Parts: sequence; C-alpha cells; structure tokens
Amino acid sequence: MVSISSTASEAQLLEGLSDAEAERVIAALDFVTPYYADKIIVTGQNALAFAQGVVSTLAMLRTDVDTRIAALVIELPELNPAAAQQIEIRFGKEIADLVSGTRRLMKLREAALTQHDVGRGKDAAGKASAQMETLRKMMLAMATDMRVVLIRLASRVTTLRYFAECKREDGAAQQYASETMDLYAPLANRLGVWQLKWELEDLSFRFLEPVQYKRIAKMLEERRLERESFVVSAIARLNAELKAAGVKADVSGRPKHIYSIWKKMRGKDVDFDELYDVRAFRVIVDDIKDCYTVLGIVHNAWTPIPKEFDDYISRPKPNGYKSLHTVVVVEDGRPLEVQIRTREMHQFAEYGVAAHWRYKESGGSNFSAQEYDEKIAWLRQLLAWKTDVADAVVGHEELQREWVEKLKAASLDDRIYVLTPQARVIELPSNSTPVDFAYHLHTDVGHRCRGARVDNVMVPLNTSLKNGQTVEIITLKAGSSQSGPSRDWLSAEYSAAPRTRSKIRAWFNVIDQQETLASGRSLVEKTLQREGKTAVNLEDLARKLGFADLDDLFLAVGKEEFSLRQIETVLRDNVEAGEPDQLNITNKSRASSVTQGAKSGVLVVGTDGLMTQLARCCKPAPPDEIVGFVTRGKGVSIHRLSCKNFAEMRNKAPERVIQTTWGEHGKDTVYPVDIFVLAQDRQGLLRDISEIFSREKINVTGVNTQSAKAQAKMSFTVEIGGTTQLQKALTVIREVSGVLEVRRH
Repeated sequence: MVSISSTASEAQLLEGLSDAEAERVIAALDFVTPYYADKIIVTGQNALAFAQGVVSTLAMLRTDVDTRIAALVIELPELNPAAAQQIEIRFGKEIADLVSGTRRLMKLREAALTQHDVGRGKDAAGKASAQMETLRKMMLAMATDMRVVLIRLASRVTTLRYFAECKREDGAAQQYASETMDLYAPLANRLGVWQLKWELEDLSFRFLEPVQYKRIAKMLEERRLERESFVVSAIARLNAELKAAGVKADVSGRPKHIYSIWKKMRGKDVDFDELYDVRAFRVIVDDIKDCYTVLGIVHNAWTPIPKEFDDYISRPKPNGYKSLHTVVVVEDGRPLEVQIRTREMHQFAEYGVAAHWRYKESGGSNFSAQEYDEKIAWLRQLLAWKTDVADAVVGHEELQREWVEKLKAASLDDRIYVLTPQARVIELPSNSTPVDFAYHLHTDVGHRCRGARVDNVMVPLNTSLKNGQTVEIITLKAGSSQSGPSRDWLSAEYSAAPRTRSKIRAWFNVIDQQETLASGRSLVEKTLQREGKTAVNLEDLARKLGFADLDDLFLAVGKEEFSLRQIETVLRDNVEAGEPDQLNITNKSRASSVTQGAKSGVLVVGTDGLMTQLARCCKPAPPDEIVGFVTRGKGVSIHRLSCKNFAEMRNKAPERVIQTTWGEHGKDTVYPVDIFVLAQDRQGLLRDISEIFSREKINVTGVNTQSAKAQAKMSFTVEIGGTTQLQKALTVIREVSGVLEVRRH
C-alpha cells in the first residue's frame, strides 16, 4: 500500500489495491475534486461525496482499479462536458468505455419510471412485473462490461444512504426507493452481491413503509443483545455436541434484515414473536451422512416442531435445491430455525440454477431461460471468487488481470433490449432489425411497416439494432392496398427472429393460396365455357368430383393436382376427352349383351319357363357361382353367391331362394361387370387403361372417375364373355404405371 496521508474515506477507496493502483486512484480523485467540490448532483448530494461513496462501496466488493476510477469520474459528463473529453486521454480507453456504459445505463431510469404506468387495465400487475423483469435483463445486456452493472448498483446504494442520512421523506426519495425495490435490489440478488441486495432492500423499505420499518427496527434493537447472546450460546452448545460426535462442521448465525422479516410476517400473517427464523443458524458439513447426523443431534438437544421439518435432500425442490430445514423449541420456549446442508449443496444453492433469485421471485417454476440462468450463476461464482481471493492477489497482477478479463466478457450477448417511444422494453434476439421489432409489437404492424426511426434518425429496415436504442416504426394506414411485407424480408439480413420469418411466410402463403384459388377458378370457368356448360351448378360439380367444397376443387386445379379432363368427362356425361385425338372410350351396349335382351343362359333348377334377370348389384357372369331369388312381379333375380344384397334378402325370406346354374348361351353373348381401379393420378392414365380394354376386345359402356390428393379412383362398366376374359384384363391393368389396385366390384 502506498504511504500517503489519507482520510478514513480515502483509505476505504484504496482498500485491496497495490501501491501503483492506489496512486492511480488518488490521481483520479485529485483530477475530479476541482470539478466536484462545490457541485450538487440531481439527487441533491455533493458530487464529490457521492463519487467517494460509490467508490468505497466498490472497494467493499474488491473491484479492480479501473472500476473505481470510472466511478470517480462518472459525473463529469453531466457536470463538465469539457473535462469529460479528457477522460480517455488521461485514464485510457477502458475507463472511458466504463464511463460510457454506465452513463448509458443511467438513461434506463426513465424506462424504470415508466413501468409504474404499464398496463393499467386488465392484468396490470402481471404486465408490470413482466416489463420489470425484461428491464432487469436489459440492464445486464446493455452492460457489455459487467463492471458497469456493479458501478450502477453502488451508485444507487450510495444515493439511498444519502437520503437516509438526510431523513428525506419526499416524493423523490419514495420514487427512488420504489424503482430500487423493483429493479436494482433483484438485480443485486441475481448477481449474488448480497451485501448490496440486503442494504438496498432495507433502505428502500425505510422510505416505502416508514411505520413498519421503524416498528421492526425498534423490536430488533430491543432484543438485539438478547438474540445475539442466545445465538452465540446455541452455536457453542451445538459445536460441543458436534465435536463429541466427531462431526466436522461450520456453524454460523443467519441474521435477518428488516425487509425480509417484514416479508415473512406479511406472508405468514404472524407477529414478530412468532417468526421461526428471526433466530436462526446454518450448519455446513462434508457429506450427506453428516447432514442426518447433525439433524439427530439438533433434535436431541432441543424439541423439534414436526410440521416445520422439511427434507429437501431426499425430496429436492423442483429447482434442484437440497437442504434439511428444521425448527426446534429452545430453553426459553421460543423457536430456532436450523438449516443443514453439505458444502456441495451450499454451492449449488448459492450459485447453481437453484439460486435464490429465481426461486424467491417466481416460485421456483419458471425455467424457460435456462441459458440465461446459467450465465447469471457463473457471474455469481465469479464475483464470489473475486471477494475470496482479493487479498491473495494483491501484487499478483497477472491473476488479477485474468479475473478482470473474465468479468469484462461476462455479458449476456444472445439477446438485445430496445425501447418503444413510450419507453416499453422489448426483448429481441441479437442482430434483430426494425422488421423484427415491428412484428414483435404486432403482426399487423409488421405487415404495414415501411420505415423506422432509431433514436430519432431514419434508418434502413435491415439495420441491426443495439441495446438501449429507441425504435419507432413508420406504417401505412390500415387497409392500404400497398400493405404487406416484402419477400426480401425473409432473408437473415432483414429478420433475425424465426418468429418474424414465420409471420412473413404465413402472409405469402395466404397470398399464394388466393392466387392459386383464382387461377383454378379461371381454368374451371374456361372449361365450362368451352363445353357450353356455364349453367352447371359448381357446388354439385365439386361434390361429383369428390371434393368437400368448391374451393378445394379450385385449389386442386390451380395446383395442377386435378386434371381438367375429369371435369370434361362429367360434363359430357361420362365421355372422356382423349389426348390428343378425342378418343371415345365409352360405347353403347352390344346387341349380344344380356342388357339388350340376349339370353343369359341361366337355368332354374327343377323349373322351366320362369323369367330371369341378372341382378344389377353384383352383375354375375359365367362361370360365377349364382343363386336365384324369387321377386314379386319380376321373376327370378340372379345374384352371385357372394353378393351382400342377396345375403340380406336370404336372411329375411329364405323360402324365396331358388337354385340356379349356368346353361347354354349364345356364342357372342356378353355380360356387364363393374371394375374398380385405384391409381396415382397422372396425365394419360385413363387412355392407357382404355387401350387395354380395346386390345382385349372388351366393350366399355360406362366410366366414372374421381381424383383427390393426387389419387384417381375409376369405375368402369364393361361387357365380357366370361370371367376368364375379365381376369386377363385385370392382370394387364395391374401392370399399368401408377396403378395401385384393380378388382372386380
């Protein structure tokens, strides 16, 4: 340490620094003193006293020399811009960057004040809480060097100390206290800076709830000596018991702060005397076995309260927290809380994903930002390590530089936080653009976005936004014919957020579908005009073609998934337009067909002269197994033995069943049968199948085709001389490209 004559305040500023570092701090103090000595900052405090207060707080945290110098000169840009220009020249770029970053964070105070007016309607509390949460993250993200956040926290605690010393009770003090409770105390908690966290909460509580603060403070003071004496004696007794049992453990008291006591009283609706943990201590041991050994010793020494025992080791909390919690009644009849955990559990509770900040602030259920939590946990370990080794590294500049480099790099650079003109904080992925910002506000704002101002300056829409900027979107009027995104916005140059690109693609999908629909409608209407069928009911036509509604037909035609020839077939009453020579594949029934009166050759066993007819439902043909059913007034109906209709009729009237068989029939007699074909739809499919019928000399008298989802379903009525001819045709059709199934109906 340098040999200088210094005041107690100066000694605090230099704590933990080497001689050379201390000389730098003194030089900075000498530089700012002429500018600060008679200046008053916005809070009403003397600028020099404020700067020294901030640096002494940072010294308590064992921060490096650059952080302390930056805190000393932080008010220069406000009080003397000309002197501020000398910061980089006198102290270097690193300190100038720290000052710049801290000044940038100071601008967030306006945003913090705005949070009290957020969402005054439905779910106001939830919206305000979410915004404050985002603002906390924004503070961390804006600090590319994490030492900036430490300066800001030290600055705030210094201001509140000044208000407390002056016994300020005006609106400004309450406003500072309110935003501290909402923003700075939780931030200190998350970074693990417990000294500042507790002090920020207690000081804020003093201004926000002065009556409650004074009442609890008075009760604590009245019983302080008694409480401290008891805790010391209880620890001594437990240490003796542990030593006798051969258990190595660290036992320490857990002092409660005024704000935390008030929170517990309000949360449990109990009075001060009923609190279990006003008097409390923690026992840290080497392994889990020792945890339960200590628990037994504690319960043997004092009377446990069963309902207040929690075993978070065998049943950890959802956030992974492990510890034994118990409350015992001691000699004076009042409760004492004891926590027992291993060193590993203690480390996890202090620095891991079970850290108190998320458990206490969100009930232990919110782990959607796991990566963010891990970074915060790492920062907390880093800060704690710095405090632990600060004394050891004095004189070891290399080790200290390593810590500073880690702290500088500990920024949360995967997200950015920008502001609306109304100071609402918006969280976006890094490298986001005004387009991402617009779509985050509302999909319609994104669609109508035509320009952007960033910090009141017009910028291109592909500009990468930075933390802390204020963004204003320029939009077209709602309903404008020019509304809609550009396809260029789908590139990473314009949109960094997948959510943005998803919304843009959805817009163009709708536009493309509308264009496809219009194209399909136009093609169908032209087909109707060409066929002279403009009076056709389009809804009926769509149903006949196998579509649920007319739009489905138009979309299928527009996407070229459905052939217009199938529409022409229906319009021409089962006449398919050939390709390219207008081939007609349907014909009239032959004269030798049984449908035209030719003899079927069916014989009714045991009876002559009965009129017979082939059933239309199953269309039997030789040599199918057949059976007759006597109808009322129409003779005997001949069915295939496997016909489902016949099975139902036989069950209802078995006495009307009559045996039949095939007899002689004309040489050229043909019988109608139905054939079903399922195939992948393609151009020329119908022609290929019709050519097979032509080669096999099979007459086609009826065709019905439907196409949907790229599949064609075809039904043919053909005339055959017997099933042998039919089977041959079916075998050949199965070889046609795209055919999936072919069978006789």
